[in-house]
Amino acid sequence: MRRVSRLLFPLFICAFSVVAVHAQAARNVRVDYKETTLKNGLRVITVEDHTAPVIAVSVTYNVGSRNERKGRTGFAHLFEHMMFKGSENVGSGEHFMLVFNNGGNMNGTTNTDRTNYFEVLPANQLDLALFLEADRMRSLAITKENLDNQRNAVQEERRLGVDNQAYGKSEEVQQELMYDNFAYKHTTIGSMEDLDAASVEDVADFFKMYYAPNNAVLVVVGDFKAADALAKVRSNFEAIPRQPDPPPVDMTEPQQKAERRANLDDVLARAPRVDIAFKAVPGNTKDFYALQVLAAALQGGQSSRLYQKLVKEKEMTTSVGGFIDERRGIGALYTSATLRPNAKTEDVETIIYGEIDRLKKEPIADWELQKAKNTTRRNFINGLQSSISQAITLGQYTVYYNEPGLINARLDKVAAVTKEDVQRVANQYLVDTNRTVVVTMPKAKSKGISASSAQ
Repeated sequence: MRRVSRLLFPLFICAFSVVAVHAQAARNVRVDYKETTLKNGLRVITVEDHTAPVIAVSVTYNVGSRNERKGRTGFAHLFEHMMFKGSENVGSGEHFMLVFNNGGNMNGTTNTDRTNYFEVLPANQLDLALFLEADRMRSLAITKENLDNQRNAVQEERRLGVDNQAYGKSEEVQQELMYDNFAYKHTTIGSMEDLDAASVEDVADFFKMYYAPNNAVLVVVGDFKAADALAKVRSNFEAIPRQPDPPPVDMTEPQQKAERRANLDDVLARAPRVDIAFKAVPGNTKDFYALQVLAAALQGGQSSRLYQKLVKEKEMTTSVGGFIDERRGIGALYTSATLRPNAKTEDVETIIYGEIDRLKKEPIADWELQKAKNTTRRNFINGLQSSISQAITLGQYTVYYNEPGLINARLDKVAAVTKEDVQRVANQYLVDTNRTVVVTMPKAKSKGISASSAQ
């Protein structure tokens, strides 16, 4: 959620390199990885796993929509598409054909903080995956024809996913209203006007700055010998020239002084929806993990407080849920509720805020704390059960935090959360002056948007 991805469906071939380790009452995981940095600055992480004859290759670039400037939004996502249009030794669309014809799968995803590309293939096709990634890192085909083609593809993706989608505008309105810093204020997919304005020169400059080896992390997981894989990596990647380091991104966000609220009429919506976001903290911080446990207790699944209250007991909503967004800068805790007929949005909001007030006033029970931790632990471990998910996770932690070892330490950070931590972060971050609310109402004809905020 809250990211843009290509319309391809990756086949995650399960290949376990996660070693379960007993630690008193809980299980932890350990991924045994090795890290090397090439002469051109490319960071390389390898994980041997001989469980199945499968390899996964992931390249994570340190670029997302946060790196864009005003008037040129959507570039990171546009590049996600451009990177499949061919390079010096690979024709347009040939990347797909070579991977699929060799029994593999592939994809690319973009969010605010990074861009990722990956391939999953039989183990005897490691050379192919490395060649494909290296060739486009070295010599992407940036032409007006390719740009126009993929510009149109991205604009159509925006029409399908935002402009002509029920509640499609709600998230965009909330993000623009909530953030003051441009880095997070605009959406990853960008605006139609900015995409139209992109020139070949703009795209070439963006590629040279951000799609360089010293701005990327390559992760290889699977059935190989690490020394052999690293030799293949050097052969394919080490001759790619290093580029000047990109400028740092200003991620400062001023403190919000009052609730921000927007009412949106949506001709495509069939039921009212309430979207609430509380500004929170960057990922991989003590308060982030406390908020992660809080989110699981408050709105994680059918046993959560909000689901039991709004869906089961009051029968006011058809669904309710949310999450804590993990970002390199200030993230947010999101809650979304879709109403039943005759329910009122203000009543639903009152109940949500009432359950949050309970978290502020009363420590959660021991069993509820443990349940929330178990849910968080299960979700994390489930996410590491394939070679490609391990590769993507290692790359993301390296780009986000310069800490690939977080993959082995994360569950300890969750386990360390106390009831007092949950109560403290509820009182610190889940306050009315820190929230942004978007209420979407179904209408026969859209009447536009009205928004209000106090600074």
